[in-house]
Amino acid sequence: MGNLTPQAKDWIMDIAAYIPGKAGSKDGKKLIKMSANENPLGCSPDARAAIQAAAVSVDRYPDGGSNDLRAAIGAKYGLDHSRIICGSGSDDILQLAANAFSGPGDEVIYVRYGFSVYEIAAKRYGGTPVVADDRDYGTDIDAILAKVTDKTKLVYLANPNNPTGTFSDASEIKRLHEALPGNVLLVLDGAYAEYLDADEDDGAMELAQTASNVLVTRTFSKIYGLAAERIGWGYASSAIIDALNRIRQPFNVTTAGQAAALAALADEDFVENSRTHNSKWRSWMTGEIESLGNHGLRVIPSHTNFLLVLFEGKLSAETVNNALMEHGYVVRWLPGQGLGNGLRITIGTEAENLGCMDALREILDSAD
Repeated sequence: MGNLTPQAKDWIMDIAAYIPGKAGSKDGKKLIKMSANENPLGCSPDARAAIQAAAVSVDRYPDGGSNDLRAAIGAKYGLDHSRIICGSGSDDILQLAANAFSGPGDEVIYVRYGFSVYEIAAKRYGGTPVVADDRDYGTDIDAILAKVTDKTKLVYLANPNNPTGTFSDASEIKRLHEALPGNVLLVLDGAYAEYLDADEDDGAMELAQTASNVLVTRTFSKIYGLAAERIGWGYASSAIIDALNRIRQPFNVTTAGQAAALAALADEDFVENSRTHNSKWRSWMTGEIESLGNHGLRVIPSHTNFLLVLFEGKLSAETVNNALMEHGYVVRWLPGQGLGNGLRITIGTEAENLGCMDALREILDSAD
């Protein structure tokens, strides 16, 4: 009896913990960070001021229902705010969905090269992860549908996808939803939706307005530049939101976070400037990398604020990753997600983009 110790559930010990993008080298040297898909322009000055102003109420609990923020989100998107839930980042809501709608014996589907949190969420509550094959690093709707069984309870789909940057249009999302059984929850993760062009729309929000089995999630961590504050939100039918609210933490978004998100939501100029900056430099960096194709590089067309670059020539992604750190830049190498042949590079400031591409070219040329 004296030698017994608490044992975590088997499915918990089977989880590979999430590893965030690095900010420095192995020896602790601070590097230019292009590894975590953060907004290189920072955040709205109004949001920063709101965070500072919120410090006066640090001794009081926040609004547990994020009521003002939900009302503002509803007004901006034309949604019923009673069907909106806020969380500590959209990751929080992704986890709540798995908690509420899956468990031991249930299957959770996500696409190969999908967001790594999906596997963690599935396993955390005893579910069985089921991986659907990709189509050239993008989402294959038919492959997802081929994996559906009577045990399927959840389907996670990031659109645009992280870490590949690919996008499925509204017709594909509609086709997926129409073919799913009504008791399967379709979670459409729109963390990068604000980076889409005006003519690009996957119809997720409209689908969630009428369908009883669709949950859409969004975040303030990306284009709004509030990654440190951990603010996300979701929209679904009243029944789904009711279930999520029953198990969420009672004060899951801080007072400062709610105030910052409200200010960020109102600063449309900042969001548009961020989108314009991203579009310009994403296009430029894509061209620069494609010009290095003779070195065996290939860039996956992106609809996000990052590029996935595949290394199919003389130098491996790992070698280039380490060399870039020697040049002062840290990007994301993702062998844990089956992308040992690729680097995910965040779109940075003008200076960061120019410097990173110069470093990449120098590394490749020196290997010849």
